[in-house]
Amino acid sequence: MSKKNGRDEILVPIDFKEQSLIALGQSYNLAKEYNAELVLLHVIDDGNIISSLMTGKQQTEMKKNVQKKLDALALDIEKKKGVKVDTMIAKGKPYEKIIEVADMLGAIMIIMGHNSRKKLSVRFIGSNALRVVREAECPVITIKGKHHRQGCKNIVLPLDLTKETKDKVRQAVAVAQLGGSNNQAAIRVVSVLQSSDEFIVNRLTRQLEQVRNFIQKKGIECSAEIIKTVKGEDSPAQCIVDYAHKVEGDLLIIMTQQEANFTRMFIGSTAQEVVNTSDIPVMSIIPGAHKYKSAEQAATRY
Repeated sequence: MSKKNGRDEILVPIDFKEQSLIALGQSYNLAKEYNAELVLLHVIDDGNIISSLMTGKQQTEMKKNVQKKLDALALDIEKKKGVKVDTMIAKGKPYEKIIEVADMLGAIMIIMGHNSRKKLSVRFIGSNALRVVREAECPVITIKGKHHRQGCKNIVLPLDLTKETKDKVRQAVAVAQLGGSNNQAAIRVVSVLQSSDEFIVNRLTRQLEQVRNFIQKKGIECSAEIIKTVKGEDSPAQCIVDYAHKVEGDLLIIMTQQEANFTRMFIGSTAQEVVNTSDIPVMSIIPGAHKYKSAEQAATRY
């Protein structure tokens, strides 16, 4: 699908509940930085029992009311925030339609609210947000909690020894550079270690040092830290979230689909627990599937 006026598009699912509106509020700065248009999508859940009991006339009236609310919201955003906004309504399973519309638009990212309970299983996908995180081909930013700072001063980048590290570092650099040379975010690299094996410790230390040097050569402030913990105590995900709070992180960047043989059923357990529990916005990226804003960012290597 061709871009309107050459603009990229950011998809923001809206159900008019508080968490989706909080996510919408977090999308304005990104839209400006990317020179992108926001697309507000409301999905009428055809599996909802109330919707299924409505007559055709009632459904038509409901759709009209939803469109009025979307139009009013879009107009308010354009006037107050100076961001171009389009609206869409779709009918079906929310997570399926969100992914379908994102693909159709060629959206550069999805920003959505997430209301998961902390006790939700960290292995099986439950909510619409987690299903979108699992299957979307563009980065997905999930917003949980009610209080977030405007702007992005500190990006928290958890790393391990997987081959997807380069993808994650490239994306973190691209996001950090959005503010321009005078307003770049710092990148806080962190790795959780549950092993005392000297080979693993040395390998991880070398990798973090390599990443830190690469990021600093890009003119971006960067620190790197290894957190040692014992299996059975705090989970790696909890260590990551706690560290993000300690350094006043504004955004966590994680990789999803770590278990290649089960991508239709699972995402990595640590990644999913971070999405579920973090009240700091989380950007989830599928290795190799994300798009870059510019050729320069796409060519970034270390």
